[in-house]
Amino acid sequence: MYPGAYDPARPAVVTADGNTTLTYGQLEENSLRLADHLRSAGLRRGDHLALLADNDPRVLEVSWAAMRSGLYLTAVNHHLTAEEAAYIVRDCGAAALIVSGALDELGARVGASVPEVTHRLGFDDGSYDAALREASPEPPDVQPRGADMLYSSGTTGRPKGIEPALPDGDIRTDPTTYQLLFQPMYGFGEDTVYLCPAPLYHAAPLRFCHTITATGGTVVLMKSFDAQGALAAIERFKVTHSQWVPTMFVRMLKLPREVRERYDTSSMKVAVHAAAPCPLEVKRRMMEWWGPVLYEYYSSTEGNGITFIGPEEWLRKPGSVGRAGLLGELRVCDEAGKVLPPGETGVVYFERDELPFRYHHDDDRTREAQHPDHPNWTTTGDIGHVDEDGYLYLTDRKAFMIISGGVNIYPQEIEDCLVLHPAVADVAVVGVPDAEMGESVRAVVQAAEGAVAGAELGRELIAYVRERIAHYKVPRDVVFVPALPRTPTGKLAKGKLRSAVQ
Repeated sequence: MYPGAYDPARPAVVTADGNTTLTYGQLEENSLRLADHLRSAGLRRGDHLALLADNDPRVLEVSWAAMRSGLYLTAVNHHLTAEEAAYIVRDCGAAALIVSGALDELGARVGASVPEVTHRLGFDDGSYDAALREASPEPPDVQPRGADMLYSSGTTGRPKGIEPALPDGDIRTDPTTYQLLFQPMYGFGEDTVYLCPAPLYHAAPLRFCHTITATGGTVVLMKSFDAQGALAAIERFKVTHSQWVPTMFVRMLKLPREVRERYDTSSMKVAVHAAAPCPLEVKRRMMEWWGPVLYEYYSSTEGNGITFIGPEEWLRKPGSVGRAGLLGELRVCDEAGKVLPPGETGVVYFERDELPFRYHHDDDRTREAQHPDHPNWTTTGDIGHVDEDGYLYLTDRKAFMIISGGVNIYPQEIEDCLVLHPAVADVAVVGVPDAEMGESVRAVVQAAEGAVAGAELGRELIAYVRERIAHYKVPRDVVFVPALPRTPTGKLAKGKLRSAVQ
């Protein structure tokens, strides 16, 4: 479905502070007007539209305009420097750029770096509203389906554009892959109230909000994640569905008990989480608190495959991210590409009938993502194994693996051990050069408020890990930092971190 299929007075998007509401009537009309404006400006199917915006409800207008115009939409991370953001706008080949008012300064600097992008609109400088007023709200006979072309977070290198094939069909009659997958899986519909605590330039929040407005629900949009603010929004709007990353769970769990218990979260039916492996103890504690409402999926911005697992399944298979089959067949392979049997750890691939994506302007990276013998099997570099029942268990990313004395060590396991220690606010584990072992294990810790960072706490944390996991995985040392370099979606920028602590 599409926004025009629903009651025009119905709220499509509300801000968590309650100050702004975008109705379905407004979403439909404004997205049609913007689509007409972009066509008048010369944009055609397959062209690229760049968006530099914070969590503004009008992002959904832009998303629907692009999707019903056959355009590629590239939402740019507004936490990047002007140089980094300009690289993305230039690399995607944007024919137009839209900037929100909160980012006027960054937008001006990006614009100065990409003078070739001459068609620009601003949410708050009057140009966006003027463009809508002058455009037609009449729907065209054909509304070809567009797609997002988002850039990786760049946690292990320079961001790369992930370009899917443009889908066929009309946006009004042909549902997106995400509607087909997530609507029946999570029961999205007109009674859905969906909390979005994450930035809309990221794949999952953007795609889920688009899916909610395609299925008639209401998006509750937070400007940015705040642990107590999220709980307040759940209670205030009687949120039924939400999506999180594990870092958000950790921060909510670390709120004082009296604060957590102050808010009524009983309206929650489905709390989806993804983007990073969730420590077992974190998930157990969340289910003790919210009940059996945690649903997990494993996928990527590339959309090359997906696994799902529900709460009851997870209690039977703790630590698993689920089974595949709805989008891509799961394959775990060794370094040579040989398919491994259940229980053996290797690189995670998904098999599709055709190559589901390519990296924009980067054939070498595209080939690196493909299986050496089966080009339609692709990987994003994750490592894991399947059990006898086909459930996938992730170990870590291949790029983060530490090789110490010839032994593979996966940081995620050590991080999961440390993250709930009361003196730890945040933690990352990295490999550092070691003359004897090749690499040694180093824990980089942001101490919790009130904890004293120093040698004594470092020894305590090392002893804590030693009691819980194999001794060869225990960090050799602990380094304390004021804060870890995480993206707003919770992903750790380990490339930057390793450079800083080696």
